[in-house]
Amino acid sequence: MSNEPRKVLILQGSPRKNGNTALLASRLAESARLTGAQVESLYIHGMDIKPCQACWKCQDPAAKGCVIQDDMQQVFPKLIEADAWVIATPVHWFNMTAQTKLWMDRCFALARYGKRPFKKNIGILIAFGDSDAFRSGAVNAIRCFQDSFNYVGATIAGIVYASATKAGEIGENAEVLAEAERLGKKLAEM
Repeated sequence: MSNEPRKVLILQGSPRKNGNTALLASRLAESARLTGAQVESLYIHGMDIKPCQACWKCQDPAAKGCVIQDDMQQVFPKLIEADAWVIATPVHWFNMTAQTKLWMDRCFALARYGKRPFKKNIGILIAFGDSDAFRSGAVNAIRCFQDSFNYVGATIAGIVYASATKAGEIGENAEVLAEAERLGKKLAEM
C-alpha cells in the first residue's frame, strides 16, 4: 500500500439529506477521516443522472466513456480516482432508491474508462422502514449490490443495514452507528 491517503467516495441516494442513511454515511465518513482517508460525499439523489439508453456506445473499443451529457460526466472521474465507494441508500418499494439504481446502471460505461475501473473496495449502507430485512425488501438491495459488484470483480468490504421507520431514528441505534464507524476505518485502511 502506498503512503497516499485512501480516497473514499460516498454516494448518497436518499431523498432526505438528513435522514437515516445520511447519519450512517456521516459516521462512516468521520471514522474514515480520523483514520487518515480523504472522504468526499456526493448527494446523487439531487443530481441530474439520466437513465442508461442502452445505446452501447460506451462499449465501443474506441469509446472514451458514456455519451450522455449529464452530472455523471463529473461523477465518472471521481469513481475512477477513489479507492473505495460507499453506497448509502434507504429501501424504497423493496429495493434501493431509483436514483441509486440510475447511478448504478450508468456505471456500465466504466468498462471503457481505463484498466480495472471496478477494482474498488465497496461499503454499503442501507436503512429500511420495516423491522424485518426480508419483509422490507432490504435483502433485495443487498443481493443486487452483492451480485453486481461480484460480477465486476469489486470487493464488498462490509454492509451495514438497520431498521429505522422515522427520519433520524437510526441515530438512537448505537450498535449500528458503531458498525458504520468500523466500516469507515476498514475502508480507510484497505
